[in-house]
Amino acid sequence: MLNEYTFTCLCCGKTYEGIPLCFGNEYPDYYFTVPTDEIKDRVELTESLCVIDDHFFHRGRITIAIVDYHEDLIFNVWTSISKENFELRNQIWNDPKRVEQEPYFGWLNTIVPTYGNTLNIKTLAYETEPGFIPNMEIIEENHPLMIDQQEGITLEKAKQKVQMILSDQHSTK
Repeated sequence: MLNEYTFTCLCCGKTYEGIPLCFGNEYPDYYFTVPTDEIKDRVELTESLCVIDDHFFHRGRITIAIVDYHEDLIFNVWTSISKENFELRNQIWNDPKRVEQEPYFGWLNTIVPTYGNTLNIKTLAYETEPGFIPNMEIIEENHPLMIDQQEGITLEKAKQKVQMILSDQHSTK
């Protein structure tokens, strides 16, 4: 079912070249609280930034090292940040020196699959070079996502998580 070059989804039988290890959401979770007929008036959305009413969000990346594999498990997520940090991010968006910026505190606004309730857990966002979304560090004490991010996971555990994520995605289509 799984080797170095292919990965087969157990729920649908689809074969992937390599293990799918990057997952993400197009919108912060808060987006789904806005009635469809109000989205146009209340939501400003780009690929990496979002404003809903007076709530400010940015996209980032949670990386979980796979300790016995050459790739990592990645989740592209949204976090809420203060208006001040949102404005600062916009000011330094294209500045190569943004990597020197102090990390931004935020609240995770994405359900990260296989990690239970991840809404509103504490995060820090670390700027990366222009063209890339920030790296997110989970700082919510004793949360399984924080533990896996700090300690890494095995390839076997990653494969189990990927199977669960794909099964969930296929069942909602």
